[in-house]
Amino acid sequence: METLKAADLCILLNTSRRSMPVTPRSMVIKTLLSCISVLTVVLNLLTLIIISSSRQLHTPTNLILLSLAVSDLLVGLVVMPSQIVLMQSVLFLDKMSCVFLYLCGFILTSASVGNMVLISVDRYVAICYPLRYSSMITPRRVQIYLSLCWFCSVIYNFMLLKDHLSQIDLLNSCYQECFLVINYIFGAVDLLVTFFCPLTVIIVLYMRVFVVAVSQARVMRSQISALRSNTVTVKRSEMRAARTVGVILLVFVLCLLPYYSSSIAGQDTKSMASSVQMWLFYSNSSLNPLIYAFFYLWFRKSVKVIVSLQILQPGSREAKIL
Repeated sequence: METLKAADLCILLNTSRRSMPVTPRSMVIKTLLSCISVLTVVLNLLTLIIISSSRQLHTPTNLILLSLAVSDLLVGLVVMPSQIVLMQSVLFLDKMSCVFLYLCGFILTSASVGNMVLISVDRYVAICYPLRYSSMITPRRVQIYLSLCWFCSVIYNFMLLKDHLSQIDLLNSCYQECFLVINYIFGAVDLLVTFFCPLTVIIVLYMRVFVVAVSQARVMRSQISALRSNTVTVKRSEMRAARTVGVILLVFVLCLLPYYSSSIAGQDTKSMASSVQMWLFYSNSSLNPLIYAFFYLWFRKSVKVIVSLQILQPGSREAKIL
């Protein structure tokens, strides 16, 4: 009898929850976040098409950017809509949906961080060891490193979360809220592996890149002979790429820092401030293609080719973009 009353109470609570009026504020927030999600998908899908459709763009650096665009696309396609659903308090149908949401979010976060580290290594070798770059960083090796990055992200998060994911349950049998309890050991390990170590590597490598780039700039200003003009052009091209990647890394760190700072401070993950920090981190996935469009001439040229439908013409893959 008590079980029946509890079931009736749950039905009553769920019915009242569904029938709660939607406030203008919640509608504005939902619309804004939905626009961010759609923008993220469109921009990163455009990036995938641009890099994949031109053989000239299949450089080691662009292959890493392609991998980053894949993770950003999945963030906009899977993680962002799921978070919008959670924020609007829509009921989860089953436990597996909750498990998939957390696992997917953690894997994509780790993969994005790994891609950023690979980008830093790529620019470090290009600027500090320019004569050895073509032999050290080949497309084949980059593909292997990217595969290892994604594989390690999946294995790391599955092993780290498997005990927690098996314990995921519904916080309330009536409301069926999806949540994950994270203990201090897990939080400390994830903070070290996903934040402190990669951030340290990125900062150290780019400090070195910055020092070498400044010294090369001084050398280039003093080189006026025609014999070295081609070398100067190559160095300038590499440093422009380093500057662009540096902006990408800076934006990534600025978006990542508030998210992990809340973890260090022990902030409530269900608070409004925590939600803002989380969405700031997700928004980085839509900012990356905008940075490409602003700094990369080949990106803007490729967009014109796609918009004008020249990409459908025979031989478009061999067209000169750079």
